[in-house]
Amino acid sequence: MPTSAQARSLGPHVVGSRIVVRRVLPGETGPSGGPAMTDLLGVCVAWGDGLCVVSPDAGGPDVAIPVADIVSGKPVPPRPSPRLRVSPRDAQVRAFTLFPDLEVREVDGPSGWLLRSSATATARRANSVLAFPGGGEYGGVEVAGVEAHYAALGKPPVAAVLGTSDERRYFEELGWVPESHDADTLFQLAPVATAARAVASVDVSAVVITLDGGIATACLPGAAQGHAAYADDWVGFRGIEVAPLRRRQGLARTIMAALLAWSAELGATTAYLQVLGDNSPALALYESLGFTTHHQYAYLTPGR
Repeated sequence: MPTSAQARSLGPHVVGSRIVVRRVLPGETGPSGGPAMTDLLGVCVAWGDGLCVVSPDAGGPDVAIPVADIVSGKPVPPRPSPRLRVSPRDAQVRAFTLFPDLEVREVDGPSGWLLRSSATATARRANSVLAFPGGGEYGGVEVAGVEAHYAALGKPPVAAVLGTSDERRYFEELGWVPESHDADTLFQLAPVATAARAVASVDVSAVVITLDGGIATACLPGAAQGHAAYADDWVGFRGIEVAPLRRRQGLARTIMAALLAWSAELGATTAYLQVLGDNSPALALYESLGFTTHHQYAYLTPGR
């Protein structure tokens, strides 16, 4: 039977919660000669009549566990939504859609680093190497390849590195320093449905939306504008700008409302954007729309 401490951790009160349960496998022997045990992670869907019923995270049918077989267990945090389980590297690759003329190729070698360049965009994420985890080994040869690539383009070498990563430490050990005084950039995600509900009452009748090369531009002439791109159920936003004399009037929210409505009609389910970590007004707006930070990253360049 569960101990008194265990009884306080599990019981009817955990129905609907995600739990981890260690249980005895009756009739089976473990490696040490004692009873065999196994762990199960999932959502408790029922508790009663001497059974704890769990819907496993791994899928498959519900598992009915006799309470007498439970050795230990406890509630655990909810499973992250599928959109939050996307790796930072994959999320960044999805965002390439925001720059239609973006040229991307891998650095020579096994690193998987991605060299990005654009003839028209000046944004750093369109003109830097994406040096995120997810590839293979890397070293001085790959860094030299990055420097040579951007030198040939007449551009400074810039590396985008995950906020806390071996790649960031490696570049810093080589003497690379922050490319600017900007705070780290936050890559944020939100369900389109949640964001759209948050702006459902916003009047977007004055917003003009135009399409060019797969990019939607929403504009309140002379006051505000923003851009969005849709691909594979994801919609990204960039360049949400409001004229200085028109700020604090809710116009950025209006632009976002128009672009969210546009993307929802196309079937978008996940929204993403990137914002500097110290941009408090923008962060407050995006938080009100349901955006949360998926990862943060910085831009480094060789120290001089």
